[in-house]
Parts: sequence; C-alpha cells; structure tokens
Amino acid sequence: MIKDLILAYKLQHGYSKFEPHCVLFDMDGVLYNSMPNHAVAWHEAMKQFGIHFTAADSYATEGARGVDTIRKYVLQQKGKEITPEEAQRMYDVKTDIFHHMPVAEIFPGVIDIMQKIKSAGLTIGVVTGSGQRPLIQRLLTDFDGFLTEDHIVTAYDVERGKPNPDPYLMGLHKTGNNEPWQGIVVENAPLGVRAGSAAGCFTIGVNSGPLPDSALADNGADIVLGQMTELCDLWGEIIDNTLLILM
Repeated sequence: MIKDLILAYKLQHGYSKFEPHCVLFDMDGVLYNSMPNHAVAWHEAMKQFGIHFTAADSYATEGARGVDTIRKYVLQQKGKEITPEEAQRMYDVKTDIFHHMPVAEIFPGVIDIMQKIKSAGLTIGVVTGSGQRPLIQRLLTDFDGFLTEDHIVTAYDVERGKPNPDPYLMGLHKTGNNEPWQGIVVENAPLGVRAGSAAGCFTIGVNSGPLPDSALADNGADIVLGQMTELCDLWGEIIDNTLLILM
C-alpha cells in the first residue's frame, strides 16, 4: 500500500525522488489531545466579544494563526476589519482561558514514532499555528532529546499561516532541507493538510478529531490514518520505500 501511495505522490508532484530527511509534526491534535480544550476556550472567549464560534468552527480553522481566524470571523459577523493588534488582544483572552484548563495528554504512539524517526537518522520538527510561549516550552520539555527550539515553527515565524504552504516551507528550511520531497508532514486538520500538500511534502493525515477522513483526503493528504500508533506500525514500510525511482 505504502509503495503505491509514494509512487502516486511522486507522480502528482513530478518528483523523481522521495528521500525524507525530516518529519514535521503539527502540535494540537497530533502530538497532544488538546483540541477539546481549544474548542471550549475558543467558544468562551469569542462569546465575550459577541462572536459566535462553535466547536466545529475550532476544528475547521485549526492550524491557522489565531489572529487570522479572529479577523476573519469579526469581518464575517460584525462586518468590520480589525487590526492585528486588536485581534491579538482577543486571542490573549482565548489563551488565558486555555491555560486554566486541564493539561492535555500526549497521544499514544507519539514518543514511539519519534524514537523510530530519530533512529532512522531523520530530524524532527514541529510546525504550529500557535505562538504561546508556555506551549513551546512544554514541547521542549516533553520531547527533550527529540526536538530543539530551532526546529519549531510558530505563528510568529511566517506572515501567512496555514493553509498557505509558508509554515511547512519554513519547517523544511529550519531543519536544513531545501526540497519538498525531503520532508514528511503529519497533520490532523484540513487547513494543515492543505498547507503540507501545497508545500509539496508527503502529507500524512492522522484523523484524531470528529471530521470524516474525506476532510483530510480531499485537502491533499497522501494517506489518512486513525491514530499515531498506526503510523508507528507503517514506519518501517515508509522507510523501505523511500528510494523508489520514478520511471
């Protein structure tokens, strides 16, 4: 199965190689089971500003920069443009609510797959739409030995967030890679999948939320899995098929 998917990916993008040197993970909903908390925080924060924002909205906009999401919803519902500074103040309210909620657990299989990636000699990066310093520090603590700060892309590293390719192109750059076929993206959200695919990387969707698999496949995921432990099971097959030559 993996062999056919890799060949299809190479044909789609016109690549003669698939030789990954890095794996770029999204954070929320991929490394941590944090999306339920984010959904509550978004709803409660936006309600304070008269913005209707549901749990479904939080999943649909996941991966985008928070200030971009806020400006979009204010324009749609209030009919006015707000500045990035105004949006940041609203986002700070959401952040405060989120940090008073229970700590989200690391998904099963995450540490195992990071160990396999490290053992294979690949670099691990994280590409998140968040810019919250406490979350970045938690990444460095939880994944010490696998991840360094210079391999993390946050909302403040790019002007255009997901679904634009910029965050994952920056992730490639930060991990010392110049070609899209040198990176594997692991995402759980439609906007993130679209960003990874637009960057030209082999994009794995891990559907940890309530959306149908088609929401990830239709946005460009090369394969859709149900949980991170499935990626652990397939990792050896992915590595074994990285040097296929496109005829």
